Amino acid sequence: MEGQEFDDWEAEQEAAKLLTALKREVTPARVAMAGAVLFMLITMALSGWYWLLPRDAVTVETHYMQRGGHLMMTELHNDGSRDITDVVLDIEFQTAEGELIERMSLELDVLEGHASISGDDLEMMVIGHTVWDEYNIVIELEYRDYTGQLRQPDAFVHEVGEWSQEIFMDKAERHIWPLD
Repeated sequence: MEGQEFDDWEAEQEAAKLLTALKREVTPARVAMAGAVLFMLITMALSGWYWLLPRDAVTVETHYMQRGGHLMMTELHNDGSRDITDVVLDIEFQTAEGELIERMSLELDVLEGHASISGDDLEMMVIGHTVWDEYNIVIELEYRDYTGQLRQPDAFVHEVGEWSQEIFMDKAERHIWPLD
């Protein structure tokens, strides 16, 4: 039995030496560094979804304000990773009954991925109509996504006039490869 105890004691001594050597190698700084590297790898994998995975994500942002009339400023965002083409954006300002008061339109050949557009073509000032009535803003969007498929979401309709300022974020249906 003494020989067995001696062998066990030697095995324990070897394990203790191995743990002591491992303790010198694994320091808190190295554990923190490994955690930082793992975090960076996960972040890179997730950012690949945002920048590389083919998808489309189109949003129309419209600001409505009452400033000596009715002011509408619109911005078209392509937050997708691929270009959209043949873009047609129509915005109508209508009475509550649907009578057209004013209209603005924008046509683009290409809107690149991760880009947006705004400017004079997407601003409309309607003067001569009371700010005390309610009106409708009707937004129609049409474009071809990264696969060439025509996308035409339902018109976005917003009732305005109750508040002096409103912001609308209209999102077209998202399409992500390979889920689509």
